[in-house]
Amino acid sequence: MTASPLLFDRALHKARLDRAAPDYLSADFLKRRAAEDVVMRLETILRRFPVAVDLGSRNGAFSRALAASDAAQKIDVLLETDLSGRMLAGRDGLRAVADEERLPFGDASLDLAVSTLALHWTNDLVGALIQIRRALRPDGLFIGALFGGATLTELRQVLLQAEDEISGGAAPRVSPFADAIDAAGLLQRAGFALPVADVDRVKVRYGHPIELLRDLRKMGETSVLLDRSRKPLSRRVLLRALDLYVERFAEADGRVPATFEIVAVTGWGPHESQQKPLRPGSAKMRLADALGVVEQSAGEKPV
Repeated sequence: MTASPLLFDRALHKARLDRAAPDYLSADFLKRRAAEDVVMRLETILRRFPVAVDLGSRNGAFSRALAASDAAQKIDVLLETDLSGRMLAGRDGLRAVADEERLPFGDASLDLAVSTLALHWTNDLVGALIQIRRALRPDGLFIGALFGGATLTELRQVLLQAEDEISGGAAPRVSPFADAIDAAGLLQRAGFALPVADVDRVKVRYGHPIELLRDLRKMGETSVLLDRSRKPLSRRVLLRALDLYVERFAEADGRVPATFEIVAVTGWGPHESQQKPLRPGSAKMRLADALGVVEQSAGEKPV
């Protein structure tokens, strides 16, 4: 087996999270949205999850959303983990510094694992998902949220254009993200049963694109690509990119949008009680008969 290519500088990512920790609360609106969505999903599931973990908890948005919901009664123990110890500081509850790429849990030790807007920074997402699946007990549940492919599409476009115009070439400045189809496939590859993925597309409007860059810094979501240019973005390129952002994307009132796509994924630890697809050829009725239509021939099969 070959190792997955390294895309992200995890040490730099931890440093960015440490830097963001003091001001994270002022820009945690996407984290809160994703956490509240996870809690709503838990509310619809009629079972208990005695031991749960929140991976990449940041400032505890999931635990706060859970505390405000009847779903809190379904969980006896919640452990919050994060790559950044500073993100975990200053609040009650069970907390542990842990790397999502090297989870410290034994096999079949958890009933529920959640992760909101953290796993997209892992170098081997499938590997991280496999670790989560192994840590779940049979019929344990994983609910995650990752940034999807359309996230920051406006910023990505203007940075590439501005750098190409001024420098004669452009380096990647925005992280690549998986789309919903990819995310469901990744769960399946990791061995989860009944994988499901859906998308929540959020448009955040700013008075000026510089405010978006400030929010990304406060979130700890600035680029940590290993293949990034080691030369800082010049002031000239940045100003050109901001001008392009306004020119291309400003709306009627002068404000500019930033697209964030949140891909929510759900998967279960395999268990014999779960529904399974029927074997090919086991149907007891033709589809045309079930639909009440006349079957039309597609022609002779090729020899």
